[in-house]
Amino acid sequence: MAVTNLTYKPQFQLLGLMDGTDPHPLLFLLFLSIYLLNALGNLSMVVLVRSDGALCSPMYYFLGHLSLVDVCFTTVTVPRLLATLLHPGQAISFQACFAQMYFFVALGITESYLLAAMSYDRAVAVCRPLHYGAVMTPWRCFLLVAASWAVAHLHSLLHTLLISALTYPPSAPVRHFFCDMTVMLSLATSDTSAAETAIFSEGLTVVLTPLLLVSLSYARILVAVLGIRTTGGRHRVFSTCGAHLVVVSLFFGSVLSVYFRPSSAYSARYDRMASVVYAVVTPTLNPFIYSLRNKEVKSALKRGFRWRAAPQDE
Repeated sequence: MAVTNLTYKPQFQLLGLMDGTDPHPLLFLLFLSIYLLNALGNLSMVVLVRSDGALCSPMYYFLGHLSLVDVCFTTVTVPRLLATLLHPGQAISFQACFAQMYFFVALGITESYLLAAMSYDRAVAVCRPLHYGAVMTPWRCFLLVAASWAVAHLHSLLHTLLISALTYPPSAPVRHFFCDMTVMLSLATSDTSAAETAIFSEGLTVVLTPLLLVSLSYARILVAVLGIRTTGGRHRVFSTCGAHLVVVSLFFGSVLSVYFRPSSAYSARYDRMASVVYAVVTPTLNPFIYSLRNKEVKSALKRGFRWRAAPQDE
């Protein structure tokens, strides 16, 4: 039981991203730069959406929440990753390990549902442009975001309680840079079959539901695109949805490759590399993918810089 685990307080050693006990200062600098870039890009997007009146559409409302989730998502894992790159084998307590797992799973699921909400928003914008304002009301957008957070935390709580209730050795090496569900299941010394069955069935629901919603939304968009006769009209649709489709492909592709494959194909090295994609790289790329080709975001950035520079020019 979890109470027993807390009684003798097992500790785990995070071995980090690389095998071996040698420090990796160059990788440390690389991931530190990525993390700072992540914080800069995502927090800038949050501030822009909150402060600029031109970015008040539902698309930017969802994007602001996605950016907030992304910066929190990387903050859960990257600081520990940076520590293990300089000092492999960092000790982490039972409580800290499962707290990290809880927030990692909750934020990851929240991101998947936010991506589904954004795909629904794009489908309404493309397929029902005249009714867009009536469908995507502020209240409906709020409910979609609130439901994403609530469902994610409920699922994460269930997964964390199931895995933390297993028995673990007093000290065990974790061949990862964070306390991932699959790794912790492999470390348990008690029977994990019931927990694995429950987590797998819940995981199918959590991942496949938003993925199905994304697929249905883009199927509607594809049908609408095929009905557009002009090249310019199709180009506008692809420019509107292309960035979101890239983000969805990166996120869901890497998640499915880690959590939904046969246990016989398990590879600690592959899992760590794939985890870097969806836990570090994708959250860092999101604000730049959405903003580099977005004229409204570029205009908001220019207005922000002009506003800051104005007092100096007077």
